[in-house]
Amino acid sequence: MESIISNLKIIRYRMKHACEKTNRNPEDVRLLLATKTVDSEHINFALQQGETLIGENKVQELKQKCNAVKDLNPEIHFIGHLQSNKIKDVLKWASCIESIDRASVAQKLQQRLALEEKSIDVYIQVNTSFEESKFGVSPDQTIELVKQVAKFKNIHIKGLMTIGLLSSESTEIRKCFRLLKQLQEEINTLNIPNVDMNELSMGMSGDLEIAIEEGATIIRVGTAIFGERIYPDSYYWNETKQQI
Repeated sequence: MESIISNLKIIRYRMKHACEKTNRNPEDVRLLLATKTVDSEHINFALQQGETLIGENKVQELKQKCNAVKDLNPEIHFIGHLQSNKIKDVLKWASCIESIDRASVAQKLQQRLALEEKSIDVYIQVNTSFEESKFGVSPDQTIELVKQVAKFKNIHIKGLMTIGLLSSESTEIRKCFRLLKQLQEEINTLNIPNVDMNELSMGMSGDLEIAIEEGATIIRVGTAIFGERIYPDSYYWNETKQQI
């Protein structure tokens, strides 16, 4: 548990330093605790240190953990690939879905929201690295998808999300984040109804500084806070299109 306290301090320092480097207000960048594989005891401990935002990748883990941490009332985002048959379960816990990448799932989400008389915030997930293995709408189709999803009155688009390139080449990583920022700016000029394009969810443990420099408003950090996981990130990000 002591390592979590230390790690949070390091991450907060890294965030603050990155903001200062680019003359950004640190309060404009939120830390999302990526809690995939992390048990509820450790999540609760991190929340007790003052953190307020968590994100889950898999619906099974979402159901298992969120009931255990509900007393601390965290804001919960679903950040994994959303399958249509899991929408009902996600809506029980998440206040935001960061991974909308196709109109068909948005339509089914709208149908469920209308049935339950609910609404939800979403981000559009963009495949800025152009990798075939990754989910996310292609950059050149992002605006059209935003227009389609914006027609669903129970779904409120708040921004964009990307995983970016998992690489040691900072220049290539930066291209991904810069592209997402450019898309945000272009969408904002269109003044699409039901779209508040204010949020950019991008950057993780290894590249959060680059993401902040390029305009991230949410960074998703797990490993650098909770430690290494027993499975690779690709397992938890569910980056296999065969499972759509």
